[in-house]
Amino acid sequence: MNTEPTFFRRLTSPIRRLLCAVSAVCLFNAGSPAFADAVTLPDMLIGVTQGFLEFTVEDYLATSQTEGRYEIQVNQLDQRLRMPMCDKELTASLESPAKPLGRVTVKVRCEGASPWTVFVPAQVRLFRDVVTVTRPLRRAGIVEPDDVTLRERDISLIGQGYFTSVDQAIGQRLTRPMVTDQVVTLVHLEQAEVISKGDQVVITARSGTLSVRMPGEALSNGGMAEQIRVKNLNSRRVIKAQVTAPGQVEVSM
Repeated sequence: MNTEPTFFRRLTSPIRRLLCAVSAVCLFNAGSPAFADAVTLPDMLIGVTQGFLEFTVEDYLATSQTEGRYEIQVNQLDQRLRMPMCDKELTASLESPAKPLGRVTVKVRCEGASPWTVFVPAQVRLFRDVVTVTRPLRRAGIVEPDDVTLRERDISLIGQGYFTSVDQAIGQRLTRPMVTDQVVTLVHLEQAEVISKGDQVVITARSGTLSVRMPGEALSNGGMAEQIRVKNLNSRRVIKAQVTAPGQVEVSM
């Protein structure tokens, strides 16, 4: 998947040229009286913010092993803003939130002889292919393969968890109705029960390559991979077993 931040890269080239030009002018005039009157322009603060966010977002994606396409948009600053030219390199840090996604604030700081701080707001959008529904679905329905598909969405707007594979949703029960194109999140799904209390089940007892099957009766409801109480109809013992399929449970010997 292409993770190049297309929107960001179209913006950075002219801004980087501007930063180089500003830096060159500052260095050229460093020994002149006019240097004392030099200022840091809003465009320079925007360029520093964009560069910092590009590095931070790429580091976040690499560290979290997240695939996606991102866009960075830094808010315009008041063009009347005039901060003294810093005699040291400007630093930037993420003020909020903890992850560089959604609405963020970057603290740009001069730690030179005349220190100052400017807070620059920005928006980071991360687009990923996530599970959405293909048609209206009713509450308590079981998700079928034709009910879901992958579509690209801005996950910075999704605050309740999401799925990146349709297999994570298929077979699950809906906890609420959904409309076409709606993103499926954790709050929309619950484990569907494949065994109900009173069902006749096959108990498989495994030990290495050896397996033994016996009839049983489910004493509780259960979904895939859940542990339920089962009565062994041969020995009449009540045991705990893991649901492996409809009508199938397994225990280890």
